[in-house]
Amino acid sequence: MSLAQVSAAQQPQVKLNVLNVCSPSPEEQEEIGSALARIPLHPSFTQDFEIDRGRSILDQAPDFLQAGQDAQMSPDSGTADWVRIRREFPGDGFFATVQYSFSRDPKNMVETLVFHVRDPKDLAQIAIEDSASAVTSAAVMLGADTPAGRIKLEHFGKPSMVLARCSASEDHPAPDQHIYEPQFQKATAVMTGYRNLLGARKSVPEELVRINTSGMAKPPSKSAAQKAAPQGKAQ
Repeated sequence: MSLAQVSAAQQPQVKLNVLNVCSPSPEEQEEIGSALARIPLHPSFTQDFEIDRGRSILDQAPDFLQAGQDAQMSPDSGTADWVRIRREFPGDGFFATVQYSFSRDPKNMVETLVFHVRDPKDLAQIAIEDSASAVTSAAVMLGADTPAGRIKLEHFGKPSMVLARCSASEDHPAPDQHIYEPQFQKATAVMTGYRNLLGARKSVPEELVRINTSGMAKPPSKSAAQKAAPQGKAQ
């Protein structure tokens, strides 16, 4: 055996999983629909909750700010302001927590709703995402039922499963996705319902204002400080 053959035999095999996010198979379509059907539309929550806010450099953004296929976030956009709301389900429920995140950068605004499964033997979490251009305000986007653009199932020990709205490109026309409208409509209804349940329409604009006003107070200038200081007695 030659040295080249030995080297080739020692190379580890790399397995690539290609996600067909524009047109998943009938089996994947059914699984996505079944997962969405498990989300409670009129849930009860425990008393535990979390509301957080912050600003992140886009190339160092937290996991929950990772953009979907259609989002226009990029490192040259600078920073993203974000608000996160978390609630917990009672201990006997299929889901453990739900986390809503809203992010805004100079190009895009993105809403992400993530349901974490309590006992992830197979399905680990369900994520729903929608987005809108940042030319409008966060309050306007939150006041509208923005259509869901991305549904993602995370599995334990298996590849993810994704359904996303796909647009036309320079080389290909927009795919026909009418068969997936029931899943998109269900996901949109879930996002709308939890936006209301979690109080996002009110909380998000208020928290974004706090991000933009925190730390904005400037220290007094040197001359102003000197004028404000008490004058010492002449010796």
